[in-house]
Amino acid sequence: MRWQYDLAQLHYLGVSMGMAKSDSIFIRLVSAAGTGFFYVKRKSPWKMTEKLKFRKYDPWVNCLTLFTEAKME
Repeated sequence: MRWQYDLAQLHYLGVSMGMAKSDSIFIRLVSAAGTGFFYVKRKSPWKMTEKLKFRKYDPWVNCLTLFTEAKME
């Protein structure tokens, strides 16, 4: 015998029919030159545990600078 539920009953039973949660978070890459310029990047904290550091272009200084990870505000 097959069980037949409607969506209200499934919700009451705690069965989720929606999409899974994303396992990544957004982080802010802040310029080490102190200009306040930043990039936003997605990161999975379970796969990459160390802090990210990139050498990227800072348009306020007009050269490549070091960008380090900071939390989103």
